[in-house]
Amino acid sequence: MSSTTVRVSDPTHRTLRELSEQLGESMQGILDRAIEDFRRKRILEQVNAGYAALRNDPDAWDAERAERAAWEATLSDGLDNE
Repeated sequence: MSSTTVRVSDPTHRTLRELSEQLGESMQGILDRAIEDFRRKRILEQVNAGYAALRNDPDAWDAERAERAAWEATLSDGLDNE
């Protein structure tokens, strides 16, 4: 795998080194996980912001709820009750 140098502050480097020692994981592995966690958090924040905007438009929110109800009615199409 290729790599690139990224500059971090001294306090961040110390924290990264401490985490690496505590977890027995490479600093690169910890950074990889942290970046992925941050990326996922940003996605959820954007989704939440989108739903908040949708809720502020009563007509759009009603349409979304109606569509969701229509899809929920199809969840068990053709399936026997167990």
